[in-house]
Amino acid sequence: MRTELCKKLGIDLPIFAFTHCRDVVVAVSKAGGFGVLGVVGFSPEQLEVELKWIDERIGDRPYGIDVVIPGKYEGMGELDPAKLEEMLQAAIPEQHRKFVKKVLADAGVPELPEDEKPRELLGWTAATATPQLEIALAHPKVKLIANALGTPPSDVIEWIHREGRLVAALCGSGKQALAHKNAGVDIVIAQGTEGGGHTGEIGSMVLWPEVIEAVSPTPVLAAGGIGTGRQIAAALAMGAQGVWTGSLWLAVQEADAPPAQKEAYFAATSRDTVRSRSFTGKPCRMLRNEWTQAWEGPESPGPLGMPLQFMVTSEAVSRGHRYADKAKKVMFNPIGQIVGRIDESRAVKDVVQTLVQDYLDAVERLQAVTAAE
Repeated sequence: MRTELCKKLGIDLPIFAFTHCRDVVVAVSKAGGFGVLGVVGFSPEQLEVELKWIDERIGDRPYGIDVVIPGKYEGMGELDPAKLEEMLQAAIPEQHRKFVKKVLADAGVPELPEDEKPRELLGWTAATATPQLEIALAHPKVKLIANALGTPPSDVIEWIHREGRLVAALCGSGKQALAHKNAGVDIVIAQGTEGGGHTGEIGSMVLWPEVIEAVSPTPVLAAGGIGTGRQIAAALAMGAQGVWTGSLWLAVQEADAPPAQKEAYFAATSRDTVRSRSFTGKPCRMLRNEWTQAWEGPESPGPLGMPLQFMVTSEAVSRGHRYADKAKKVMFNPIGQIVGRIDESRAVKDVVQTLVQDYLDAVERLQAVTAAE
């Protein structure tokens, strides 16, 4: 299973794991894969703590981070975080804040203590992602910077390359993939609509070969609904250099998720997700619940653009995480359609071993078919 990209990054398995949990980053990397920490919710100070923690435990293994610098967002061009936040705060209609409070109150979710009020603008913009990048690039074990939405700005790509790191970017179409390649992105991540979080509309089995052919020889990671070794075999057979996984790690033993949230994942089927703009302002796949339905209902003021929508809903995310038992009906549960296969909490090492064995079994079946011919 070791591809050229594995050799370039010094890893054993082409399994890239996106997660917001530092424990999962370390566990996946130690198991031979490549952990990637999603940093959109961290302040620069918090991020320094997280990366230092990872550095001290990951040994000589490399890892990456994932930032969010959308190709289009409200307030583009303003690079002063304080001025940007002030400008965006003024642009948020009061009706949206009232609607959020009503949905949470109707669901019986308690208010946060005054000293736990979240900052509304952390990632989601070039102004706020730049300090995160400065922190990450000061850590030599961070070998890859991925951008979750759109082609990274040219100066950001040049900056990361000067530091000797690789740049990756997610896409949902061949057109987006070509934009990444032409901008100098080192690794294109083709994410089908089945994936969790921000996705496009094209299914993985259609998207992967389209992107691989469009950007060759730039390496491609296949993403979107991957939860078995058979799917990894399919991706590599199409020409991918590895797979980018996310939903698979949300309910592992190492994941820092409330028990009530994990239980929601275990109970869900592959039909229980929906692409919704209700939390971030861009289409994001998550579990369907009373929150997503409320934003589609007649009383909804309609989602705002990014990053305004998350500035409105950040408190809802924090309250949902803190009071998970009481917020089950309105929690932010970003996850892909592979959720239908997630029915227990397992150790990361066991999940990786199962993926590898399932991959080997799939390859053996293909070899048997070829031999039979």
